[in-house]
Amino acid sequence: MKCDFCDKKATVFLTQLVEGQMKKVCLCDPCAKERGVTDPTGFSMADLLLGGISAGESSPATGKKTAHISGGGRKCPSCGFTLDDLHRVRRFGCGDCYTAFSDEVTQMVRGLHKGASHVGKIPAGLMEMQVIHQRIEELRARLDQAIASESYEEAAGIRDEIRTLEVSTKS
Repeated sequence: MKCDFCDKKATVFLTQLVEGQMKKVCLCDPCAKERGVTDPTGFSMADLLLGGISAGESSPATGKKTAHISGGGRKCPSCGFTLDDLHRVRRFGCGDCYTAFSDEVTQMVRGLHKGASHVGKIPAGLMEMQVIHQRIEELRARLDQAIASESYEEAAGIRDEIRTLEVSTKS
């Protein structure tokens, strides 16, 4: 197979699912080194597939020409990192860059994932624990009301129910 960037013999083959479709990139050794594929700390396949290619090059993943958005001189007020730096390095200069470039970050995340917010699974048992804790909070509010209205028998029943739920959460 040939390299997708220079037509030399490909020796590095990358495959990833992007937006539900399998994308393959074939690279020769020089192109792989140039794009940071051989450096595990500086390589992101998503960068390569979704915009880590120089402007005007044809992306092997999509076959479309790519272009970087110009930053228009916008800078992070804390570290001075520019939008152009973000597109070039694909990393932030500081934590405030997330806020300074929030629109662009949202577009990048949407390009990499199905959406901009996480809607993943909840660990086993966590949902039940949350329901129990909410119920305890509701009961405590009712207990305070019962005590305020001097309904001591009702308050004793609520207190016992709270104790039962608290014991079940510790088990």
